Amino acid sequence: MTDNVCVEVQSISHQYGQRQALTDVSFDVDQGHLFALLGPNGGGKSTLFRILTTLISPTKGTARIAGADITKQSHEVRCAIGVVFQNPSLDDRLTVMENLTHQGHLYGLRGLSLRNRCHEVMAEFDIDDRAKDYVETLSGGLKRRVELAKANLHRPRVLILDEPSTGLDPAARQGLFSYLEKLKKSQGVTTLVTTHLMDEADRCDTVAFLNSGHLIALDTPKALKREIGGDVITVTGNDAPALHKRIVEKFGGKVELIDGGVRIERDQGHEFIPELIKALPDEIDSVTVGKPTLDDVFLHLTGHHLARHSQPQKKGE
Repeated sequence: MTDNVCVEVQSISHQYGQRQALTDVSFDVDQGHLFALLGPNGGGKSTLFRILTTLISPTKGTARIAGADITKQSHEVRCAIGVVFQNPSLDDRLTVMENLTHQGHLYGLRGLSLRNRCHEVMAEFDIDDRAKDYVETLSGGLKRRVELAKANLHRPRVLILDEPSTGLDPAARQGLFSYLEKLKKSQGVTTLVTTHLMDEADRCDTVAFLNSGHLIALDTPKALKREIGGDVITVTGNDAPALHKRIVEKFGGKVELIDGGVRIERDQGHEFIPELIKALPDEIDSVTVGKPTLDDVFLHLTGHHLARHSQPQKKGE
């Protein structure tokens, strides 16, 4: 592990019985980076989360977090990480301050130093005025702030968050990632976040695509979208298969029949659209054009839209 690498995942594979959940996954995360594991439910994100947080051991391979081996030095790893689970881990019948105090006790914090630290993290996450409020009275967004304050209480070097925006409205999701960026800039905290939402991954320094347990892409969001090679054009018509065939015959290039429409990857898409409509005026119902998204990257790599494969996960999956 180099000086700047904070998380090093080395050839991790994992099986649940006969089902292969992860296959030979490797990547590094630099100190102070915001790193997204992006993929559909069932793609392996939560399994990797459980491994990195020492909840389960990998079938093969290992990882190091802040220099500590997850299997041989699990206690050191747990001291170095803060965790926010997909499902709430707060006690609704305790106040915000009581939740934080109990968390501090788990890490050996006591007395005045613990009390001061609780007030520090509450101030960092703008919940200091809620210290005496019972958690059950808080909104979803405020509860997530308490979760983050709790995870950050012992000043971890790494935050690991599993679908942290689950159940939050768009404004609360925006606020959550603003706090993560604040931690990155002010404290150099490294954050790994699992998500299936493209706008969240777009805010990260690096994105890793997991699909069916395989790491299929790893780069910055901008670099991944550059792989599409231009604009993305979607064309619909009464007979999509026939329209697809006609476009391939006349123009060639990257043309696919997906979800009842024709998808075209093309440079200078706005210039190509008039040519397309002129050539096939009676066969086209609508045309849209846009810059590539991370969903387009996933589609480009797998032939499937990420959003279509990210329905809520059943317990135990």
